[in-house]
Amino acid sequence: MDAQQLAQVEALCETLYTGVPSTNADGEPITLQEAQQRLLSLRTSAEYIPQCQYILDNSSSQYARLVATNSLTELITVHWNSFTIPQRIDIRNYVLGYLANNGPQLQDYVVTSLIKLVCRITKLGWFDDNVHRELADDVTKFLQATVDHCILGLKILNQLVDELNIPTLGRTLTQHRKTSVSFRDVCLLKVFQLGLTTLKQLQTRAISTCQCYQILLDPAGSTDLHSNDTHAMYLTITFLLSSFLRSFIQSIATAAEPRQEATMGEQALGLCVRCLSFDFIGTNPDESTEDVGTIQAPTSWRPLLSDPATTELMFEFYANTEPPRSSKAMEAIILMASVRRSIFPTDKDRGAFLARLINGIREMLSQQTGLQHQDNYHQFCRLLGRLKANYQLSELVKTDGYMEWLELAASFTVQSIRNWQYSTNSIHYLLSLWGRLVAAVPYVRPETGAQGHVQSLEKQVLTVVETYIDGMLGSVEAVLRSDGALENPLDDDGSLREQMDRLPVICRFQYAQVAQMILNKFDPLMSQYQDLIQRLGSNPTSSAPTDVQQTLAIIEGQLTWLTFIIGSVVGGHSWSSAHLGEGDETIDASLSRRALQLAQGIDYRLTASSGQGRADPMLEQALLFYFQNFRRVYMFMWDQMSGSSSSASSDSLSVGMIVAKLDSAPSSKQKIYQRMFEHLGMGDHTVVANIIVTKMGNNLKYWPDDNDITGKTLDLLHDMAGGYSSSKLLLNLETVRFLAMHHTEDHFPFLAIPSNARHRTTFHSTLTRLLLSPNGEDKLGLTFEQFLEPIVNTIGQLGLLSPNDLRSENCRRPLIGVFRDLRGITASLHNRKAYSSLFEILHPTHLPLLPKVADLWYDQTDVIISLLRFLQEFCHNKANRVNFDQSSPNGILLFRCTSEVVCAYGRRLLATPPPSSTDPEIYKKRYKGLSLSLLVLNSALGGNYVCFGVFELYNDRALESALDVALQMVLSVPMEDINAYPKLSKAYYSFVEILFRSHRKTVFALDTSIFMQIMTTVHDGLQSSDPSISSFCANTVDHMTTYYFNNSGKDKVPMHNLNKHIAAQPNLFSSLTATLFNLLLFGPPQNHWAVMRPMLSLMLASESSFAQYKDHLLSTQSPENQVALNEALTKLLADVNRSLDSANRDRFTQKLTAFRVATRGFLTL
Repeated sequence: MDAQQLAQVEALCETLYTGVPSTNADGEPITLQEAQQRLLSLRTSAEYIPQCQYILDNSSSQYARLVATNSLTELITVHWNSFTIPQRIDIRNYVLGYLANNGPQLQDYVVTSLIKLVCRITKLGWFDDNVHRELADDVTKFLQATVDHCILGLKILNQLVDELNIPTLGRTLTQHRKTSVSFRDVCLLKVFQLGLTTLKQLQTRAISTCQCYQILLDPAGSTDLHSNDTHAMYLTITFLLSSFLRSFIQSIATAAEPRQEATMGEQALGLCVRCLSFDFIGTNPDESTEDVGTIQAPTSWRPLLSDPATTELMFEFYANTEPPRSSKAMEAIILMASVRRSIFPTDKDRGAFLARLINGIREMLSQQTGLQHQDNYHQFCRLLGRLKANYQLSELVKTDGYMEWLELAASFTVQSIRNWQYSTNSIHYLLSLWGRLVAAVPYVRPETGAQGHVQSLEKQVLTVVETYIDGMLGSVEAVLRSDGALENPLDDDGSLREQMDRLPVICRFQYAQVAQMILNKFDPLMSQYQDLIQRLGSNPTSSAPTDVQQTLAIIEGQLTWLTFIIGSVVGGHSWSSAHLGEGDETIDASLSRRALQLAQGIDYRLTASSGQGRADPMLEQALLFYFQNFRRVYMFMWDQMSGSSSSASSDSLSVGMIVAKLDSAPSSKQKIYQRMFEHLGMGDHTVVANIIVTKMGNNLKYWPDDNDITGKTLDLLHDMAGGYSSSKLLLNLETVRFLAMHHTEDHFPFLAIPSNARHRTTFHSTLTRLLLSPNGEDKLGLTFEQFLEPIVNTIGQLGLLSPNDLRSENCRRPLIGVFRDLRGITASLHNRKAYSSLFEILHPTHLPLLPKVADLWYDQTDVIISLLRFLQEFCHNKANRVNFDQSSPNGILLFRCTSEVVCAYGRRLLATPPPSSTDPEIYKKRYKGLSLSLLVLNSALGGNYVCFGVFELYNDRALESALDVALQMVLSVPMEDINAYPKLSKAYYSFVEILFRSHRKTVFALDTSIFMQIMTTVHDGLQSSDPSISSFCANTVDHMTTYYFNNSGKDKVPMHNLNKHIAAQPNLFSSLTATLFNLLLFGPPQNHWAVMRPMLSLMLASESSFAQYKDHLLSTQSPENQVALNEALTKLLADVNRSLDSANRDRFTQKLTAFRVATRGFLTL
């Protein structure tokens, strides 16, 4: 690279990162996309490494340096085996030297990229040479220089811990864990010690420059820090570290600016947090969660973690700094509090550590240290929630000051709840603390620890619950009167769900008292609400005076909170014998009576006013939440308790079941169930279920325009229909009969709302499931044919229309509705009898409407998508439901209809000019329908209910036309668009796989240019990062090569056609062989199983291609690698027969796995 080329690279970088236009050698402008493509070419070959180094050495552009560094990282990662060990060390030293000389002058993003590069080299070369394992020691060269270099050194250590902790793409988990464990054992403790030492120096700088390091610089003089064995171990560690830290201490002893000190503190704290959160044993949970698991620190960390100075340092640093440093310090305390129990040699040591934590928390709570900052507050709530998760209550109660801590924690919780507007996202951590405390009470003896701790906990829990209820009820009026300044906590669904998940355990600890609190709040509000509703009558709320509207809004909001709480608490009822509380079911009944009475009152007003007197939508959602929890707890025993179950014919029961029914007395669960409904006082379970379902039916009738209420109501109905007992209960309800007999827009207006099209599918799927359940038709009083009658009538009316009338706008909504309804119905057909019934109703009268709609409405996405989704479900042979009689032509007739729809839509689509490739809605306008039509055809072709040879035998062009149109559609899509849209690509590659599996005659008969176009896409798909796509492509290759091997030399037309294609493209097999083996040896692990399947058939079909690849691979390796590779290849081919039977395939697949493991360690690209 010369100066002119460097200037070009810099101009491209400016275009890419700032949008500044640049031109090429011909003076033509370069777009941002072109600039990106040209710069990405630097990552394509190891030959560009010198050019990247030239850019770093000579460019003054920060963006050019960034591109060069990123390219180097990618190249070195991919081509690591291409470098000798001395070359790797040279690259490492070059980057470290570059950082030392230029680091302080570089932009942060360039520094970060360079540090990532040097840490990646360290990781990859960890076992090559000791030099790589000494990076932490080499950082001392940075620490001996300026303060800026010290910051740079801390950044390197932070990135090093991250790099060794996080798996690298392309390396196996075994390789990663081997390196990670070695780093843990060799360096991690040293790095953690360095972070702590930095913090100590920063914390005590104002007292004495180097006083805090005296103990490290002069170990012999430190006699009072530790005692006994712990003291000796700690002195050993500090002695080893003293020479390493001495130069560092001297470098930061000089005065640093406040900004630099803040940066150093942040980096040092981040380093401590990274070290503590290191994946010590390879079991870290999902990083997307905030929950901390147990920290599995090694035993060698014991002196440091059990040292009181370590804990005190973090607490002091938290108290004396501002966020983000203070919040990082709190995060470190959380991690230290999560260290495994066995790190402490005795219970006494563990108790001492816990006492220090408790004392530190008590001090923070009593002084409110730093809790005015949102970040600190959130982390502190996490600490409280985490404390009980890692320590048993029996340990906590033995700690000095536990009672004071408990009182302070309760006071803090109360204060937080009262200031809910600042703590919405943190309250659930506090609730988690109290939930864990009360859950552990049964396992702790009352005499253990502090006297009266159980009574104190009971008192504090009641205070917390009462404050929570009062705080949430008070939030309603505060939000209403803030005129939008405050966010309504009810609108934060995630936080609300977290709180409701944690409430049951807390509330049921002192259930009688808590329930009385709720009732004391609920009953007056209910009385006021009834009075207001009576005054309003059938008039809508909006017609009332402003003050009445506000009062009603406040009451409804407060009832919403109470209903959510009741739903949560009732849903927390446990049927486990260990958790069954005596009399809890009667308390559940008292609470449930209020919620059900509220539902009845709201429902009465709603129906009496014909939908005008609607309550607040959130109150309706709260009732649905309660219904869902009540259903889960108290609607699963209906079949055991109902007398109707005994009315079934005795011959339908086994002898054992009859004997059990006669001999067994009611179980304890059945008694609790009975007492609950008796105390409820609203009738038996059937009456209560009818109240719930009636409310749900009126929701569907009077809330058509509220998507949330409609959707949650249908989800609840669907869940009830899916339960064994609750579905039987539904069949006995009059409301469900009404739903099944009147599932039309006239009775349920939500079906007429276009935005509710998805809900139509759910609605009809649920009703069909109920209707087709055992005795469903008898219980509901109508047959499947009668149920379908409204839909069939609509189809019949649409089918009689002329093409012009059918294309009119008036038909849009009926068509979408019909197809959505039929899709829901079809989705609930799980056996041959039910499916055949639907097919006989639709064929032959109504199925001809489908191709007509596809032909006329092809350009209207909403209509055509509804049609294709129904047809896809209708053709899907799940559970072998599409299984007609042997003499039945229905399978062929079904495929004919499918073919007509695909052909009608496809021909229209092909005749329409495609949208511009830059059109943001190109997928919706063109590719969505195209991909669905392919899925429809895939379902039909792969359903195994059609003998496709019949079509050619009787000159029926249905199959030929469908395949022809489908091929034209897929070939009209540019390759980049196929790969850009995942749903389209999966449909495309699935279609190609089916073609090569079952319709080779058709695909081999294609023109060579078209055949090779398909094979090119298959070749690209093999390298996809999506395992399903690469699997489709690998199977495609396997089908082709298996056919070629089995039929080679035979006089068959398909074989002649395939030979013609191969003659026109002789390198087809060799390119596939090279790609598959490269993927096996160098590709990501998720594709290995997919790419191994076609390898044997490909090798047998073209042995010369494998020999060619073998020679090429050997030629790229060093002499010592060639010997090892030859041995591995010999083992691979040993005992492999020239056959494709399953046993031989399995044996070869196992050998391929062993071959890959053996060669990846030494092969170079």
